Amino acid sequence: MESDWDRINSIKRRDYFSLMTGMLAAATRVFADSESESLGIPGPYRGRVVGVQHSKCIRGDRFQAEPIRAMVTRGMCELTGAQSSEEAWRRFFHPGDIVGIKMNPVGQPFVCSSPEVLRTIVEGLALAGVKASDVVVYERYRGNAENAGLEKWLPEGVRMAWASPAYSDFQQDIEGYDPEHFVDLPMVLRGDDLRNPTATRSYAARFITQQVTKLINVPVLKSHNAAGVTLALKNLSHGLVNNVNRSHDGPQLRIAEFTPAVVAMPVIRRKTVLQILDATKGLYHGGPGIMHDDYVWEHKTVYFATDPVAIDRVGMTMIDAQRKKNKLAPVKAAKTDDVWKSPYRQPEHIDNAGAAGLGESDLAKIDWKSIKLA
Repeated sequence: MESDWDRINSIKRRDYFSLMTGMLAAATRVFADSESESLGIPGPYRGRVVGVQHSKCIRGDRFQAEPIRAMVTRGMCELTGAQSSEEAWRRFFHPGDIVGIKMNPVGQPFVCSSPEVLRTIVEGLALAGVKASDVVVYERYRGNAENAGLEKWLPEGVRMAWASPAYSDFQQDIEGYDPEHFVDLPMVLRGDDLRNPTATRSYAARFITQQVTKLINVPVLKSHNAAGVTLALKNLSHGLVNNVNRSHDGPQLRIAEFTPAVVAMPVIRRKTVLQILDATKGLYHGGPGIMHDDYVWEHKTVYFATDPVAIDRVGMTMIDAQRKKNKLAPVKAAKTDDVWKSPYRQPEHIDNAGAAGLGESDLAKIDWKSIKLA
C-alpha cells in the first residue's frame, strides 16, 4: 500500500513547485498590499549587497574587534547611503524596538557566528537608541547555543532565547512555538499521516512571534550537503520553525520548496529587517556540521543587505569560487565524494525564493559592491 510519504514524493518536482509558487505569490501580493512601506523582506534595498573586507580582521586565528567594527560601520553606511553609523542604524531601529539577533553556531568551532560581530551589532543598536535589555540573541536549540558559548559573548543586559532544548530527529513538539503562526505544506516525514496537522505544519518560534519586534539575521558562509549552501534564507527557514527535518527526508528533498515557504510567513517576513552575513571564515565543502577545518578558509569579509535572496546568491558565488580554486565542482553539480555524500543538493531554493518575491536571485541584476579596507 502506497504511503503518504511515497505519494508526496511521486509528484514531479516541477508540478510541486508550480503549486508552491502559486501559494507564495498570493501571500506576496497580500504582503505587498499591506506592507508597502515595510522594512521587512526584501526590504528597502532589494537587490543590493555590500561586502566589506579587512585583511587584519583575523590574526593568528583570533578575531580582531577594531577591524570588525570598522567593517560593520562601513558596510552599514554603504548599504543605506548614510553619512554616519548612527544614521545608518536609525534607518532600521528606534528606541522601544525589541530586537532579536538570529545567530548560527552549527559549524562550531570552525565556522560560527563570531562574538566580535555580535558585539558590534549591539553597539550599532545602541546608537539607534535600543537598550541592551531590549536585545535578544537567539538560537533554536539551547544545546547549540551553550556548546558555542553564546551566553559568554553577550554584552551586559543582552538576553538569550531558544525554542527547543536540543536537537532531535523528531521535531514536532510545539512547546516553545506559537500555535497561531504556522505554514502548512503537503510534505511529511516518512511514516507520518498527511491528515495530521502536526505532521504537515511548521510552527514559528515564540521568539519571533511574541518576544521581538524586529530581527537581524546573522548567518555564516557555509556549504551544505543537502541545501548546497546554508546562508541567510536557510538560517531563517530552518532556525525559526519546528518540523524541518521533513524537508531533508530521503532522496526526494524538499528544501527548494520548504525554504521560501517558511521565509514568506508574514510574521518572519515582516520582522526580518537586516541581513549581516558573517563571512570572516567560510566553509566551501561539506556541512552543516564541521568535523575538521580542511575545507575552511579565511574570507575576511562581512556582507550587508536587507534582501536575503541577493545576499545568498552572492554568498554562493563566493563559495563556488573557492571550490573552483580547489578543483571542486559547483555546489549545484550532482557529484559525490567522501564529504559531499549526497547528489541531491538543492541550492535552487535561492532561485525559488526569488520567484516567490522574496528578493533578487539574478546575479546580473544585483547591485553588488565590494570594499577592501586594508
